[in-house]
Amino acid sequence: MTKPISPLLPIAYSKEVASAKQRGAPLVALESTIITHGMPYPGNIEMARSVETIIREQGAVPATIAVIHGTLHIGLEAAQLEQLAKATEVMKVSRADLAFAIAERRTGATTVAATMIAAARAGIRVFATGGIGGVHRGAEESFDISADLEELARTGVIVVCAGAKAILDIPKTLEVLETRGVPVVTYESEEFPAFWSRSSGIRSPLSLNSPAAIANFQTVREQLGIDGGMLVANPVPEADEIAREEMEIYIERALDSAERDEVTGKAVTPYLLSTIFDLTDGQSLKTNIALVENNARLAAEIAVALGE
Repeated sequence: MTKPISPLLPIAYSKEVASAKQRGAPLVALESTIITHGMPYPGNIEMARSVETIIREQGAVPATIAVIHGTLHIGLEAAQLEQLAKATEVMKVSRADLAFAIAERRTGATTVAATMIAAARAGIRVFATGGIGGVHRGAEESFDISADLEELARTGVIVVCAGAKAILDIPKTLEVLETRGVPVVTYESEEFPAFWSRSSGIRSPLSLNSPAAIANFQTVREQLGIDGGMLVANPVPEADEIAREEMEIYIERALDSAERDEVTGKAVTPYLLSTIFDLTDGQSLKTNIALVENNARLAAEIAVALGE
C-alpha cells in the first residue's frame, strides 16, 4: 500500500543549530557522505568531530546534514553522528534521489549537491566539503559529469573545497563551471588547487585573500540578483600535500584498475579513492582529513564575515 504523503517536509534541527538559527549565529553546513562513504570507523567519527570543533572555534556553528529514516536532519546530535558513522547500507543521495530517500523513509548520506539543497532550504549560506565532483576523465564517451556542477549553477550557497577531486578532468570541470556562470575563487593563490595537491597547473579564474573579501563578493552578487552558488577553492596546507606529479601516477593506476574491473556510475569515485588509499599507503586519507579541516576553518571564517 502506498504511504500517505505528508503535507510538511520532515525536517529536524539539532538543538545547537536550532539555537543558532534563533539568535542569528553563523552556520556552516557539512556533508555526510564523507562520514559514511569516505573512510572507515572510527576514523570517520574522529574526523567529523574534529571538523565540527574547528568550526565552533572560529565562532560559527556546524550543521552536519543527513537523511535518517526519512527525516532530513540539519545538524546531528552526538549520538546520531556516532550511529551514522557506524551505519552500513546507507544511501548516497544527490539531487536525483534526495526526495526519494525522504519519501521512502530511508537513511541517506548527502553529497555536495544534496547538502547544498538542504543548506539552502535551512537558510545556511556556507558549506565546507573536501572536494567537489565534476567532469570525469573520458566524459566525452561516458558522459559522466557530477550533479555538483549543476547544483552550483542553481543553488545560492558558498562551497568551500580543496578544488575538484584530482581524479577528474579539472580543465573541463572549470570550463563547465564558467559556462554555467559559477564564480570560482581560489583563496590566497593564483593557481587552482587539485585536492591532494596545492597545484593543478591551471590558473584560477579569480583569487581573493581574505574571508571578508569573499563574503563581500557574495553580498554584491546577491544585491545584483545573481542566482547560484560560489566555489571557493582552498589549497591544502603545504605540509600535508602530495605533489601533483606523484599523485598523477597513482591516479592513472587507479583509473586503469577501474577500467579492468568495469566500475561505472556512482561506484567510480569511491573505488578510485579506495585504490589510491592503498597505493599511497594511507597518505591520501591523511591529506584528505587535513584539507577537510582546513576548509572547515575557512568556511567558518567566511560565515562569520557574512554576518558582520
